[in-house]
Amino acid sequence: MASSLVRSISRSLRTVTAARLMSNVPENTVYGGPKPQNPNQRVTLTQLRQKHKKREAITVVTAYDYPSAVHVDTAGIDVCLVGGSASMVVHGHDTTLPISLDEMLLSLPRRCSWCRKAASCRRFALWFIRAVDSAVRVLKEGGMDAIKLEGGSPSRITAARSVVEAGIAVMGHVGLTPQAISVLGGFRPQGRNIASAVKVVETAMALQEAGCFSVVLECVPPPVAAAATSALHIPTIGIGAGPFCSGQVQFLHFFEVLVYHDLLGMMQHPHHAKVTPKFCKQYAQVGEVINKALLEYKEEVSKHSFPGPSHSPYKISSNDLDGFLSELQKLGLDEAASAAAASAEKMESSASLSSQ
Repeated sequence: MASSLVRSISRSLRTVTAARLMSNVPENTVYGGPKPQNPNQRVTLTQLRQKHKKREAITVVTAYDYPSAVHVDTAGIDVCLVGGSASMVVHGHDTTLPISLDEMLLSLPRRCSWCRKAASCRRFALWFIRAVDSAVRVLKEGGMDAIKLEGGSPSRITAARSVVEAGIAVMGHVGLTPQAISVLGGFRPQGRNIASAVKVVETAMALQEAGCFSVVLECVPPPVAAAATSALHIPTIGIGAGPFCSGQVQFLHFFEVLVYHDLLGMMQHPHHAKVTPKFCKQYAQVGEVINKALLEYKEEVSKHSFPGPSHSPYKISSNDLDGFLSELQKLGLDEAASAAAASAEKMESSASLSSQ
C-alpha cells in the first residue's frame, strides 16, 4: 500500500512538473519558469557553415545556467558552450579534471535544460566522450546538439570518427587541451616551436578528415592558428589563438544562485521581468552591463578587431616561424604557409601601431 502510494505521488509530481514546464505562466504568478523555445530560431550547422563560407566570424560564449544562456542568446551569439570548464568556474576546482563523466551527466541535464529553454544559439557539451554510447547519453540526457572532443592522438581521432559515423556532430579541439594538462605539464601554450606548430596543423587536419565540423584552437601563436585555418575547409574557433581564426570563444561566468541575479538586476530579459518575484528589490542593473559587454564582444569579433596584439600573447620565435613555414611547404601546404607569414607581419604591424 505504501509503495503504491509513493508511486502514485511520484507519477503525479512528474505529471505536474511536465505540465508546468510546457505551460505559459500567467503574468500575475509569483514564480514562473521559461516558455518553450521556438525551434525555428535555432542556429544550425548549415548556418554555421554558411557563415564560414562567407568569411563571417562565428561567435562562441560559454554558459552554465539559464540566466547566462539568456544573455548569450539575447546578444545573438552563434554558439553556446556548456561543459567541463564548469569544474573550475562554478565548482572552484583548480582544473577541469576533478569532475567525472558520471558527475557531468548528473549535472548536464540540469544545466543544459536551462540553456535549452533560454538559447536559440547552438549548444555543445565540452567533454571527452570515450564511446558512442556515452555521446548518445550526453545528447539525449543533456539536450546538446553536438559534443566536443579534445586532443588528436590516434585513439581520439578514432573516437571522433566513430561518434560522427553514429550520426553525432563533433567539434575537435587542439593546442592546449585542458583534459591533458598532466601530459602537457600544466596549462601551457602549444605550437611555439617548429615540431609543436606542425603538430597543431596536422592534428587539426586529421580531425577534419575524421568528420569534425569545426576545430577549436586554444593557446597557440597567431601564425600557427592562421596556418591551420587556411589548411582546413571547416571553421576554426580560437581561444587565445589570435584574430585569424574563423571565430572566437569567450567564457561568461556568473553567480549560481538565482537570488543574486534578481538582487543585482542581472536578468533584463522581458520574460524574466514577468516572473521575478514582486518582493525582490534590485540594487543594481548588472544585466544591462552584461548585455552591453556581450554585444561589444560580438561586434569586435565580427569586425576582426578582437583579439588584437594585447590579447594574443603566445609567440613563436622568428627562427621557429621560418622553420615552421618551411615544414608547411614540404607538406604541400603553400597557402597555409602564406597565411602564417601574412599573419605574423600583420600582428607585428598592429603591435607597432598600438605601442605608438
